[in-house]
Amino acid sequence: MKITDVTLTLFAWESIPSTIYGHHTARPTGKSDLGLLRIATDEGVEGHAFLGTSSNPASLDGPGLIRFLKPVVVGQDPLDRERLNRLLWARARVATVRSIGAVDIALWDIAGKKAGLPIHRLIGTCRDRIAAYASSEIHATPEAYVEQARHYQSTGWAAYKIHPPQRWRDDIKVCEAVRKAVGDDYTVMLDSTWSYRYEEALRVGRAIEEMGFYWYEDPLADQDIYNYVKLKQKLDIPILATEYPIGGLDSYIPWITERATDFLRGDVAVKGGITTILKAAHLAEAFRMNFETHHGGNSLNNFANLQVIMAIRNTEFFEVLLPDAMQKYGLAQDITVDRDGFVHAPTAPGLGAEIDFELIEKKKIGVLS
Repeated sequence: MKITDVTLTLFAWESIPSTIYGHHTARPTGKSDLGLLRIATDEGVEGHAFLGTSSNPASLDGPGLIRFLKPVVVGQDPLDRERLNRLLWARARVATVRSIGAVDIALWDIAGKKAGLPIHRLIGTCRDRIAAYASSEIHATPEAYVEQARHYQSTGWAAYKIHPPQRWRDDIKVCEAVRKAVGDDYTVMLDSTWSYRYEEALRVGRAIEEMGFYWYEDPLADQDIYNYVKLKQKLDIPILATEYPIGGLDSYIPWITERATDFLRGDVAVKGGITTILKAAHLAEAFRMNFETHHGGNSLNNFANLQVIMAIRNTEFFEVLLPDAMQKYGLAQDITVDRDGFVHAPTAPGLGAEIDFELIEKKKIGVLS
């Protein structure tokens, strides 16, 4: 089997809710564009992936994918994923990690379709379902967080994660209000999105540790390993870092060797595809660490994340970033959470998602080839 063509169809994503999750978030504009990546083969098997998010249009990364990554894979056997992955990463100086990830995902999609199996079966299935948690947007008041947390608790979801206002005193007040509202037995986490200085991070960490929060995510700047080490030594609550910076497998090394985090983190977009996060999860397992998967930024990336989750031992949750409409677009049937708060393993071959080709054609902006 040989790859015969690579194209990227750009399509409009409109009426996106005006939502932010932290200071790092691009100001919402209400519209973006996604790219449907199509890798064709001489056997008629096609692999697909989505490129782009509600705040990172595919039109930014797409030209580099076609110019620099397409020549790497055309004429190659798509089942040579490991060899091709090395060649794709060699182009990381000229093409983005998000583009590398999209190509990698599409290659895995081809492999699953060729075998007639979902990707998690190719890797080796570990589970058939996982608990979902609700991951908040930033709200204006503690009461808004309380209302949202109570809603997801009442509908059976396993946990609620707070993206706070990012003013440390106010953040503690939000955490106190939510903990009081949901009780001591419900799982809650805090994701401060890289917003504190060390002293502020320590104060917030001690407060939520006392409240019994399950983890403390990204309190410090994303590459501030020096202060993460200090913070981890002072706190008992598990620290979750490594969602950023954008990078490959080697970006995790100093976090482990310096003992700067308790859990590892990543997703297929910001770490370069299924191949990278699968290796990172296995690396974490070797050190008896969890690998908690970040949302993928678009619907098909979330399917790719879910495929890996179903094939690894050392993860506990599937993240659903709120509001759902901010992340869901382009599929005929998206991932759903059942009445018991679980997300189930895909069963169709490849990524296991039904792409809404009719919508994509209707919203098509153009085709990069």
